[in-house]
Amino acid sequence: MGKNVVVFDYGSGNVHSALKALEHAGASVSLTRDKAQALEADGLVVPGVGAFEAVMTALVEAGGDHIIDSRLAGGKAVLGICVGLQVLFETGMEHGVTTAGLGQWPGVVDKLEAPRLPHMGWNTVEVPEGSQLFRGVENERFYFVHSYGVTQFELEGGGPLAAPLVTWAEHGQRFVAAVENGPLSATQFHPEKSGLAGLTLLRNWVESL
Repeated sequence: MGKNVVVFDYGSGNVHSALKALEHAGASVSLTRDKAQALEADGLVVPGVGAFEAVMTALVEAGGDHIIDSRLAGGKAVLGICVGLQVLFETGMEHGVTTAGLGQWPGVVDKLEAPRLPHMGWNTVEVPEGSQLFRGVENERFYFVHSYGVTQFELEGGGPLAAPLVTWAEHGQRFVAAVENGPLSATQFHPEKSGLAGLTLLRNWVESL
């Protein structure tokens, strides 16, 4: 049996491809919003599709904020994908609405300044030295679909504590493509739609559990 991974089912849209990709990556996967299962799993995946405010509302209503806090307090792995990355930051600014995020990291999610939005398609990423998530796929392309992102990460580098490892990409301006921070990891792109590179990244995460 592979590592037990729960994809948190809080109504964030089609998660079928994420389930299949995680299975291919060697995990034993279930889709549930059951709190006990989500807390006990080796790994928890928090997907996210749509607007920041809608995702936050649905996540909180399902108790996802408390589940994520509890897991991280116990050093248990959480992986956010797409808007599942964005809601881990302090604030989302979308369609003139300011919404509080989960606040795991400082930073603001705002509309990218780019000639064409959404940013949709394959893009390269700038991977920091020491990344475990991108081991073996540092120079690959990944699949993005988004118009909003985090363009500044205040905790990156320096300080007495180990700083998060931040991977960047560019579309009009630089934005956060992924973060690795102890038990908490997240990607702005969709690894489940990123072919062999995405499967390798998910396998790296599953093997780290």
